[in-house]
Amino acid sequence: MRFYRPIHRPQAITFDLDDTLYDNRQVILTTVEKTHQALQAWHPCLASITTGDYDQARREVELQTPAITHDMTAWRHAALKKVMLQAGLSTQEAESGAAAVMAVFHQWRSAAHISPLTHQVLAELATKVPLVAITNGNADVEQLGIADYFTLVLRAGPDGRAKPAGDLYQIAARGLSLSPNHILHVGDDLITDVQGALIAGYQACWINDRQQNIATTRLARLLPHLEISRLDSLTSLL
Repeated sequence: MRFYRPIHRPQAITFDLDDTLYDNRQVILTTVEKTHQALQAWHPCLASITTGDYDQARREVELQTPAITHDMTAWRHAALKKVMLQAGLSTQEAESGAAAVMAVFHQWRSAAHISPLTHQVLAELATKVPLVAITNGNADVEQLGIADYFTLVLRAGPDGRAKPAGDLYQIAARGLSLSPNHILHVGDDLITDVQGALIAGYQACWINDRQQNIATTRLARLLPHLEISRLDSLTSLL
């Protein structure tokens, strides 16, 4: 545990999900593979669709509707529908197909392994202070098996703009009835989690479990209050 700023005991803790509470890298690779297989299998005219075709449709959706990038689920659904329309499907077929492929996506997206240590840490912390999940992603805390630890779950898109924008941080503080400086946000991303939390007035904890050097990484715009390499280090703060 390394301290970079003075810190006081938090009265609540907010957590990022992906790559903070679990390793999300293999989950994403598998989800992308399974989702693309479902896309190709849904209709014969989609059998030759490539990941490049999907990525191009995704970029086109972003250009046409920039705000959709704050909602990863809506963005993916719109890109799937567009690539199906471009392949010659009717609007109704594309809508049905996109929904079917998204069902496969959600099945695999929340298939991350939550370690016993993570369960132990969250359970212990939850007995001491309220915990809130704040995510830019679309993993399902119920399916992950960690919903019971959180008093509130906030997701970019349905609940506000994606981090580092302050929407979700502000909503969490209001929901907790706490001043932001009494809340500690924990996350792996130096921009969305550390910079976003600090600008919102939070205390920030960077979880650095990949041996990065904050002095040399180009993403370190603002120093967090503290840096940890293991989630269980948080129990010593309380």
